[in-house]
Amino acid sequence: MTSYKDAGVDIEKADRLVQYIKNRVRENFGEAFDQIGAFAGGMSLKGYRNPVIFTTTDGVGTKLKIAQELGVHRTVGIDLVAMNVNDVITTGAKPLLFLDYIATGKIKEEVIRELIDGIIEGCRLAGCVLAGGETAEMPGFYPEGVYDLAGFCVGMAEEEEVFDISKIEKDDVLIGLRSNGFHSNGFSLIRKVLKDKNISLRENPDELGAPLGEVLLKPTAIYVKEVMKVRKEVDVKGIAHITGGGIAGNLVRILPEGVKAIIDLSAINVPPEMVWLSSVGRIPQGEMLKTFNMGVGMILVVAKDETEKALSVLGDKAFKIGHIERGKTGVEFRGTFQN
Repeated sequence: MTSYKDAGVDIEKADRLVQYIKNRVRENFGEAFDQIGAFAGGMSLKGYRNPVIFTTTDGVGTKLKIAQELGVHRTVGIDLVAMNVNDVITTGAKPLLFLDYIATGKIKEEVIRELIDGIIEGCRLAGCVLAGGETAEMPGFYPEGVYDLAGFCVGMAEEEEVFDISKIEKDDVLIGLRSNGFHSNGFSLIRKVLKDKNISLRENPDELGAPLGEVLLKPTAIYVKEVMKVRKEVDVKGIAHITGGGIAGNLVRILPEGVKAIIDLSAINVPPEMVWLSSVGRIPQGEMLKTFNMGVGMILVVAKDETEKALSVLGDKAFKIGHIERGKTGVEFRGTFQN
């Protein structure tokens, strides 16, 4: 007699993981959100007059290769949440629900639990709820020890809270929020440099002060609380999440016709790991700018007369990075980096 388990799929193991996730959700979000194991999850909407729903989906990319090589999985769980909730808040919405999809060749309970712990930590930092997900065991499709992640987020905003980028105008100020290193972008280039230069993830470059793998796996910063806080005090006109494509490729997405963003490179303190990678890989500044966030995880647009208030509310993570001028829509860099 042949069973599903003989084919490589262990349903009992998956059931144990479901119970683990149910317990972790109950511990972190309360019994009201304990819908894990159902066919779908949801929550009641209270306090909204004209609600608008926003949804996102994203993954972690080839950063997963580094996590799997080092056997460190919790931080990419945080990354998964961060990449989605940071996209949601660029709309003016607050993240409410998060769902994950984990696909692997063979379920290893300790690995999945570590991923789930990271996802729950990310949800806690973002103020949203892990409402459900799927763990797919796919022998013959993924090699053993390999997994892939996808995340999905639902956010909500009052209609009047949704950003209207047409209001962005000349003399508005751009405020940057510091990144936590590479976040979850550009890892195919990073891995190519390491392979070409025969550099181990376990090396400890003097410039970094920590093992390379540890530096690369720093989780993506989650900006939800900072953004929600500043919006209570300041009229934020738009937000760009700086991911793949760098500052120019993402900031241009929120610029209306007839204005351009001027970025002062001298205001940016480039993380040491990016300086190191550029030097070791002989990557020119233009390529670095197109690929990485360069130390800027998010950019907010505010009116000139609200700049100081916004900086005060946001604290030491924030700094003035540029301004808006009239001109052909695009992003223009001026000056040189601090380091």
